[in-house]
Amino acid sequence: MPAHEPSGAVKTTEAAPAKINLALHVTGQRADGYHLLETLVTFTEAGDVIHIQDAAEDGFSMSGPFSDILTRDDAGHNLVLKARDLLRQACGMECLPVAIHLEKNLPVSSGIGGGSADAAATLRGLCRHWELALAPAKLAEIALKLGADVPMCLASQPLMARGIGEDIEMIDNMPVLNLVLVNPLKAVSTPEIFRRLANKNNPPLGQRGDEPWMAFIGKSRNDLEPPARAVLTEIGEASTLLSEAGAELVRMSGSGATCFGLFDTMENAQSAAARLRQQRPGWYVQATKTIDGLPR
Repeated sequence: MPAHEPSGAVKTTEAAPAKINLALHVTGQRADGYHLLETLVTFTEAGDVIHIQDAAEDGFSMSGPFSDILTRDDAGHNLVLKARDLLRQACGMECLPVAIHLEKNLPVSSGIGGGSADAAATLRGLCRHWELALAPAKLAEIALKLGADVPMCLASQPLMARGIGEDIEMIDNMPVLNLVLVNPLKAVSTPEIFRRLANKNNPPLGQRGDEPWMAFIGKSRNDLEPPARAVLTEIGEASTLLSEAGAELVRMSGSGATCFGLFDTMENAQSAAARLRQQRPGWYVQATKTIDGLPR
């Protein structure tokens, strides 16, 4: 792309949907310490937003309800900038300076994507903004360098991930799910949760076949939930509150501490969210729905 003077008129907006682990089975551990997983993942309409604009020089800024946390702990900030820098190195051409603004709507270190989703959205957004035509395999390679969850978040559609998260199988018939996300706004350490995992060679998720999705999800589990509950008692409390609010299925996402409840209708999800906000006004509570996997 030839260099030109920044006009300020070229703007790109990219959603960074929250990642939900509907199921997460830990099936082994590699010699290098990385854990092997089988995880059923979907994404929600709730999430962060990346805004990109031409600028005289590179810049970064943040806003949103959880931006102050990243101001104190710039891990998410660094992932966004690492994504920008790795993409610029890989494209092999001169790319214009950009001002990137992160609208931080999701809790930090909460098991629903966070910095990984922001990094993936940065890659997608900059590819559009800079009009790059990188091969999907090359983009996935960049994503994996940023973190094991980033390739999943790069897809941001229902999928099954295996290995350390890099072996991805897209799912094209996942229905829309209505859910409520609940987080006590207390972070848990992912390395500590894995260290506390008693069994690291658990049964795999297996194949769904013709089984209804809710039945298949109901038979699965999150192997990280028991150790996470032991570390943070509010995870169990959040699960109980979701069940009492009428959720058909309740589970923790990722390594926590966000829990989700599935509801039969969005109206019921919204009613449950309103009830939970009254019960725990200091917590993050969000009614949302998933991005479907149906062919478009």
